[in-house]
Amino acid sequence: MSYDATTHASLTADAAAIIARYPRRRSALIPMLHLVQSVDGYVSPDGIAFCAETLDLATTEVSAVATFYTQFKRHPNGTYTVGVCTNTLCAIMGGDEVFDSLADHLDVGPDETTEDGAITLERIECNAACDYAPVMMVNWEFFDNQTPESARAVVERLRGGKQVAPSRGANSVCTFKQMSRVLAGFTDGRADEGIGAGPATLAGLDLAKDNGWAAEAAPTAPAAPNKAKETR
Repeated sequence: MSYDATTHASLTADAAAIIARYPRRRSALIPMLHLVQSVDGYVSPDGIAFCAETLDLATTEVSAVATFYTQFKRHPNGTYTVGVCTNTLCAIMGGDEVFDSLADHLDVGPDETTEDGAITLERIECNAACDYAPVMMVNWEFFDNQTPESARAVVERLRGGKQVAPSRGANSVCTFKQMSRVLAGFTDGRADEGIGAGPATLAGLDLAKDNGWAAEAAPTAPAAPNKAKETR
């Protein structure tokens, strides 16, 4: 089975825009995998074949990349990917309890999707937001300082079709397919919504400002020897 003519034409046009960003066609593979994922909801066999044909790669080369990165899904994903960090700091602060509570509440395990297709639950090694541990992400938008109760409330709103606002970033969470298109490099016009860095992230900077601290200037590199003078 392959894409219908309309979908194939749309993908081809978007792929051309992606390829134009790179000096070598094969460098466009990762954003193109996000592109086909934005259409199918995962990296499907059709998506693999399209990327391979468009970039003049073997399907095995494309599959090797798609199976290496966890953001690429090899089976249908939920409308929302809910990832709970259970790495060291988040685990200490309650990340394991958050994950276990969600798994029990949704009746799914790691990398499984609820029967209604709404939520895919993941364990994440690090969300790069240790200052807000424990952290949960929904389609890679931050939900900070979570508890089992707050995490369950978020997924219930998502399953109920209600808008959910992350702690930082965009004003609301988009779908997995929509986020995949953004990751392919096509803006949704929401880059400037919300706040980027919260108070906990900026605490060190604020402390430095209050105390008048500044980084020392980099030492000046010694002047290069004048080879012409040395040879006289």
